[in-house]
Amino acid sequence: MKLDPAVIKLLDLDPDTTTVSSAGGGGCSSASTSKITSKLADGTERCFFMKTGRGNDAAVMFEGEHASLNAIHDVVHSLCPQSFGYGPFSSQPSTSFLVTDFLNLTSRSAAKSSALSLAAKLAKLHTTPAPIPEGYDKPMFGFPATTCCGDTPQDNSYKSSWADFYVDNRLRFILRRAEKANGTDKELHNLIEATASKVVPRLIGDDHLNNGNGVTPVVVHGDLWSGNASIGTIGTKGGDAEDVVYDSSACYAHNEYELGIMKMFGGFSGSFLKEYHELCPKTEPVEEYEDRVKLYGLYHQLNHYALFGGGYRSGAVGIMKGLVKKYGG
Repeated sequence: MKLDPAVIKLLDLDPDTTTVSSAGGGGCSSASTSKITSKLADGTERCFFMKTGRGNDAAVMFEGEHASLNAIHDVVHSLCPQSFGYGPFSSQPSTSFLVTDFLNLTSRSAAKSSALSLAAKLAKLHTTPAPIPEGYDKPMFGFPATTCCGDTPQDNSYKSSWADFYVDNRLRFILRRAEKANGTDKELHNLIEATASKVVPRLIGDDHLNNGNGVTPVVVHGDLWSGNASIGTIGTKGGDAEDVVYDSSACYAHNEYELGIMKMFGGFSGSFLKEYHELCPKTEPVEEYEDRVKLYGLYHQLNHYALFGGGYRSGAVGIMKGLVKKYGG
């Protein structure tokens, strides 16, 4: 398999000493993956990971993942691979690519105790204020690119209010996607509006969180279920295996937003959360923490309903009925 000239140019490789082979899954339904291996002039070997996909959906997805990985990598280098670029193949412009460092995944037993744990890395990510976007004078909630959670391209347009962002860019946005996929749903629509108008201001309102001081936007992975975290080494420089994440869907958000999907599918232990919260304390009021995490998990229940239908609707309805009953008075 020959490497497209656009990728050769991006990575500044010698096509005569570069090979491409198939790799594992692509993290979404539409991408295929490859491993690029190139022998450099000094005799050393360099490996890269490449995703490819056809059409506009793939182009949007790869631009978002490029920005996501690098937003995380800029804060915690060892947490995820660096992305080197994305774009269309020059030989086949309808096909897009994304190229990142290669991840050598291994077993959990190979991790070295001296390396930072996933909890510590995530806490560092979540206690570092997001950068100020171009054209603004303070950090904002949102992201400079469209990112995809699964195959859903998300609206990351900037908002100064976290509550407004969560209502408009996540809940109402995903309701439209769910109804487009599954048909008009009066009960779901009414529950989401009750959640948006009553629960959100009460539970995550800007004048309620953190003793009325609101929350500072931080970079979140955005799709951190256990299948997007593993143990491995990044690139070909060697070193010890340690906790890494991939297939990110980043945005600048309340750090606890990350926990919604982490708790939805499990895979992260009580000791993980204990270590994480020792380094990144629960937001005040602490007694409402569990309900905030349920509220954030609601978006992912709705996204899975939009993507896959089926039982995810009842999960979303159950969350909303419980929260509206408790906070909607």
